[in-house]
Amino acid sequence: MNKSRQLYEGKAKKVFLTEEDKELVIQEFKDDATAFNNKKKGTIAEKGVVNNAISCKLFTLLEANGIRTHLVEKLSDRDMLCRYLDIIKVEVVVRNIAAGSLVKRYGFKEGTVLEKPIVEFYLKDDDLDDPLMNESHAVALGVATLEELAILKNRAEAINAVLSKFFAERKLKLVDFKLEFGRHNGEILLGDEISPDTCRFWDLETNEKMDKDRFRFDLGGVEDAYSEVQRRVLDFD
Repeated sequence: MNKSRQLYEGKAKKVFLTEEDKELVIQEFKDDATAFNNKKKGTIAEKGVVNNAISCKLFTLLEANGIRTHLVEKLSDRDMLCRYLDIIKVEVVVRNIAAGSLVKRYGFKEGTVLEKPIVEFYLKDDDLDDPLMNESHAVALGVATLEELAILKNRAEAINAVLSKFFAERKLKLVDFKLEFGRHNGEILLGDEISPDTCRFWDLETNEKMDKDRFRFDLGGVEDAYSEVQRRVLDFD
């Protein structure tokens, strides 16, 4: 497959049409890093390579567990061949352990294990800083129907069950993570990526942060943390 016209460039990826099939796109992973809704910018060496490898592995795992994704195949170190999606402008966040904005907004103590996972919806709009919203907001804004939102919530919970078990076996806590979905030929598929950019990972034994929080808060060792997550995801025996 060959890249044709660039459709989109975001903070972490570029998306290209393919010359061969209008139903397929190529998602190229970049090394650019951003935080706090693009207010902090930088570069993480080889991040695109790491995130592509991890995402391809996890999408394949989810497909094997009956959860449809946009992945067709890994094309190269940085490129993923994907089904073209009409992206639903709802970011779905699943929280298993209190961290980040959940601590800031509601006063949870960081590290509190939630009795039940929390599923949140955010409006996918950088200009508005991706605000938290409920189902009524989403419907009023026309970004999704109630039926679609129910599918997103159920799908997110199913993904959480698969991934939490997978990462626990690799001595990682899946603290929280962001998902994006899109419509493809009448079906809702998981899109975007699943990586240390979109998840919070803590070491199971030490609680060491092993994700983009190391970049956000200048903790150092960013590349090493990403590489270690890749090692545990790909090379675990």
